[in-house]
Amino acid sequence: GCGSWCCFDEFNRINIEVLSVIAQQILIINQAKKENKEMFHFEGTYMKINSNCNVFITMNPGYAGRAELPDNLKALFRPCAMMVPDYAMIGEIRLYSYGFETARENAQKI
Repeated sequence: GCGSWCCFDEFNRINIEVLSVIAQQILIINQAKKENKEMFHFEGTYMKINSNCNVFITMNPGYAGRAELPDNLKALFRPCAMMVPDYAMIGEIRLYSYGFETARENAQKI
């Protein structure tokens, strides 16, 4: 079977004390994966680990009520920037691919 995959949305809205605890827990899981362990100690329990497990987070930095992630937590994730797609360009390309000769003009309308 596969490992658990967790995605924590708006992760930086969690208060800083809880973030530090979560960082320590993720670090323990990641160390067990790196060492290719089959069993590991987690929160007082000796348990099996599936190396396919992973943790993902989303955040919107810069908004009110958002915390900066602690350095020990930042080190556990790779950043990936996202932006709003250019829907007109996507529409234009799709219309051209369907054979429309006036795709640019029509894309602005949809």
